[in-house]
Order: sequence, then structure tokens, then C-alpha cells
Amino acid sequence: MTLDALSPRSRARITAVDWSLLAADEGKRLRALGIEEGAEVTVAHRGVFAGKDPIALTVGRMTIALRRAHALAMQVEELA
Repeated sequence: MTLDALSPRSRARITAVDWSLLAADEGKRLRALGIEEGAEVTVAHRGVFAGKDPIALTVGRMTIALRRAHALAMQVEELA
């Protein structure tokens, strides 16, 4: 499942990221924020626009906004 398919308040672990789908500078920024394989994230909430963009993620003690296009590049496993 990709990260964009998670429901609000769902917890997951990122299992893979297809970095080739992201621009090099975007990938670098996401890694600096802790968004990489093995990271545990929680979907805090989704945007109100038609595509449910952006997605707010909690990573550790940070909440960051992530575009749906970026979330499509990330494979996750949902945590209980």
C-alpha cells in the first residue's frame, strides 16, 4: 500500500521509497526530515481540496505537510 492510501490517524512504517519518482532536491529534503525507509509515521489529517492534498504527517515530534504525489512514491505497512 502507498502512503497516500492511509486514513487519518493511521500509523505506518515506511518500507520502501521510489526516489526516482521525486526530484533530487525533494528527496534530499524528505530525508532530512526523517522520511525514509524504516520511519514510523502517523497521518495527522488530510487537506480539504479535491485530491485530499496535502497530507499532514507526524514523524517523531514533528508534523510536516507532504504532497500526495510524494506520498505515492512511498510503500508502507500499517501498524496496529
